[in-house]
Amino acid sequence: MRFNKLNDWLTWQESLNPKEIDLGLDRVSRVLAQLGHASSFDCPLITVAGTNGKGSVVATLEALASTAGLRVCSYTSPHIFHYNERIKIDGQPTTDTVLCETFERIDQARGELPLTYFEFGTLAAIDISFREKPDLVILEVGLGGRLDAVNIMDADVCVLTSVGIDHIDWLGDNREAIGFEKAGVFRENKSVICGEQNPPQSVIVEAEKKHCDFLLAGRDYNVEQNAATEHWTLKSRLADVADLPAPNLIGDFQKFNAASAIVALQMLQAEGRLNAQLDLAQAASTALTQINLAGRFQQINAQPPVFVDVAHNPQAAQALSSQLKLTAPDKGKTWAIVAMLADKDAAGVLENLSDDIEGWCFAGLANIPRGLSAQSLFEALPEGFFVPAQTGIREQNRRELALNKCTMLSETVLLAETVAQACEQVLSKIQPHDRIIIFGSFYTVAEAMNCFSVNQTLELKN
Repeated sequence: MRFNKLNDWLTWQESLNPKEIDLGLDRVSRVLAQLGHASSFDCPLITVAGTNGKGSVVATLEALASTAGLRVCSYTSPHIFHYNERIKIDGQPTTDTVLCETFERIDQARGELPLTYFEFGTLAAIDISFREKPDLVILEVGLGGRLDAVNIMDADVCVLTSVGIDHIDWLGDNREAIGFEKAGVFRENKSVICGEQNPPQSVIVEAEKKHCDFLLAGRDYNVEQNAATEHWTLKSRLADVADLPAPNLIGDFQKFNAASAIVALQMLQAEGRLNAQLDLAQAASTALTQINLAGRFQQINAQPPVFVDVAHNPQAAQALSSQLKLTAPDKGKTWAIVAMLADKDAAGVLENLSDDIEGWCFAGLANIPRGLSAQSLFEALPEGFFVPAQTGIREQNRRELALNKCTMLSETVLLAETVAQACEQVLSKIQPHDRIIIFGSFYTVAEAMNCFSVNQTLELKN
């Protein structure tokens, strides 16, 4: 075996291909064949694509299937703390030993092909899924769809959660182009569950070209809210499901993600790919309250209230904004700690949250691939993002300030080299009724969660 420790494998994988992102199916398809695997599993496969909401749909599918008594293998990315989180069997992360053995098989099969870090992980998830022989496999697309490594497998049902602007260097800078890339996971004569109520025309065209059974949110299935309680009803072309509890995820929009997940399983059942005797309605009534997904408007500290969110594109920022408005404190400020990657629309994200934040701290991710420094993140903001009267510093003067450890540009604008330093800085300034939201990437959330203990009360420094 090339390596005996998981971290050694991962470090080596990061340097094997000179490109961190190298889209295309040729390499992974060739290795898949060398591993002796076909492009379809013996059990149903649900592929989940989209700009936002993929993780929520996968987590809901996992909970529903497990509650219904099915064995499930799932693949998601990125992870927050441990690489093992990416590949789960019945909701449990894969062990280091299994991953190392799987990486060795892939290494032997690849020959001299320079697989990327993501391609190694995707092939590992597929190989493990073949070996575990589950009742259902769920694969989350990493980037786009058409050229994403996950797309070497033929899905029985595709879920398209949403189409927003993200990864423009690889997918295009408009929804039509991005929709075309994401619709690349659709398969001939297979079903598509589209959670985007107004999808780009490119998505509809691709579904028609491939003769997909295209179930559209708002038309073929919908969420009907109970006016008196948090419970809701799924109105579905396939079968209505009444009196469902709210998902254990923050935000009303999560009911639509849950609806897409339930309809995907309904479709498999209607097509005879799942046991017709499975009671999906009963499973949903239990499973929705048991969904566990870190980093989605998750409170990680009680006093002061600290929340984290992986929001990293304008569409996700809009959803985060809605939650901040719904939970706004009666008195006190909302402080934001934000750190992002260089290929993200930082200006678009922050503009969508500008009305919700009174104090800002821009932090760096300089030690992360594609990570922005705090100064670079600050300079990416459009002119006039801050009102000079609020900050007391003229725009041109702020832009000229250099970052030195932690820099206070004003009473409400801070810069910090790291997320950990940002947490220290903000904690030193906030008042007893203030709250903190930390967002911008999975890396940001991971660093923030390392700084706080859930429900631990911290002593303010002022």
